[in-house]
Amino acid sequence: MPEYLPTALILAALVAAGWTLIGLLRDRGPDRVLLGALALIEVGLLAQAVLGIAGLAGTEREVAGVTFVGYLLGILLVLPVAAAWALAERSRWGNAVLLVGCLAIPVMIVRLQQVWGGQGV
Repeated sequence: MPEYLPTALILAALVAAGWTLIGLLRDRGPDRVLLGALALIEVGLLAQAVLGIAGLAGTEREVAGVTFVGYLLGILLVLPVAAAWALAERSRWGNAVLLVGCLAIPVMIVRLQQVWGGQGV
């Protein structure tokens, strides 16, 4: 797996989390620009999934394949579910849901890197 993509996704998710926190503190619902940024992050996560599965197929080292693919596919569901929930709840609490989703992305990416490095099942 390339190192630049997970790092860029972690930074983008943390910036989006900060943006979401500002909206939450200002008592506003999610805006279109934020949702567009989350869509770009989702495209990056999709690229990571494709590269990760291709890397898993071509690697010779020990990797917990089922766990790795589970994280790759599970991370793809976090932002769409959070965004759908936030759009259904157009109050400040929609931003709270997006904040949790944005903070879950870096945690899952770090765990992906740990599984890829063979540090746990």
